[in-house]
Amino acid sequence: MSNQEEIINDENDELYEHYHFVASKGQEPLRVDKFLMNFVENATRNKIQQAAKDGNVFVNGKTVKQNYKVKAEDEVKVMFEHPPYEFLLTPENIPLDIIYEDDTVLIVNKQPGMVVHPGHGNYSGTLINALIYHFDNLPNNSSDRPGLVHRIDKDTSGLLVVAKTEEAMTHLSKQFFNKTSEREYVALVWGNVEDDEGTVEGNIGRHPKNRLQNTVYFGEDAEKGKPAVTHYKVLERFGYVTLVSCRLETGRTHQIRVHMKHIGHTLFNDERYGGERILKGTSFTKYKQFVDNCFKVLPRQALHAKTLGFEHPKTKKWMSFNSPVPQDIEACVERWRNYAKNQKEVLD
Repeated sequence: MSNQEEIINDENDELYEHYHFVASKGQEPLRVDKFLMNFVENATRNKIQQAAKDGNVFVNGKTVKQNYKVKAEDEVKVMFEHPPYEFLLTPENIPLDIIYEDDTVLIVNKQPGMVVHPGHGNYSGTLINALIYHFDNLPNNSSDRPGLVHRIDKDTSGLLVVAKTEEAMTHLSKQFFNKTSEREYVALVWGNVEDDEGTVEGNIGRHPKNRLQNTVYFGEDAEKGKPAVTHYKVLERFGYVTLVSCRLETGRTHQIRVHMKHIGHTLFNDERYGGERILKGTSFTKYKQFVDNCFKVLPRQALHAKTLGFEHPKTKKWMSFNSPVPQDIEACVERWRNYAKNQKEVLD
């Protein structure tokens, strides 16, 4: 979604841009309602068709009906008479776990379940709602989101840096863009990761059939995604699952989740990518009960943003922060550790 934008239509009514997509060069002709279904989370086809009937769907600057066929490089916009709800930010008194603060930056340890910024279906209770309550005059990023330099997924826990000044926003954003910041995650993944360490490279873009997922594109399709690089290292093996460290070179949406699935190691209990099913192990009922108990202990994907490092925008000194692995992941890992130990004893 691009920045909020106002335009004037022929009837001189203000319209606000809610969604803005450009069809890829390889886009096959596709009805605009189906095209939008692939990109707009939580949208129903009925709502999209109604928006088209009401004259709110534009292609290359002109209103279109729902049966318009989107072609390569078409510019598709959805415009309404009210601003996007995510721009109507309301300060909310939500407690924050702040592990460092000065007059330039803020380091927040985000809890699992908290959405970072408002978006379709999540207009309150987000990290930004909390930030604008606790802090005045946070600088906007390029998407008009106060303070945000980067983001992590709703059910991922861990560290985020927040910019408190315009200078800090510019300086930190440049570090993330130039890949000079340090971001390390801890993840529990399905399967026994064969190599002790390795690198996953593969362009990441929207999944062509499941609009809530991203996927890896390569070969002739590579241009459908953006370059992404993840370095992984095995921390501990438990047979049917593996604890790994993942270091991000780039920061694509769902990057670790997509890259680990791509190499056959979906994150444990990652519902969106199929990790909430038993992907490795035996068919014994006792094993199924054991895994179900692990899912109950850790009711989210097993992913934690553990380490965050960057050059301080003001002092230019390197700063590094660590967040302990949360109790829910630790409890799940301990169960697997005991399970693997018992299995070894039986085999011995």
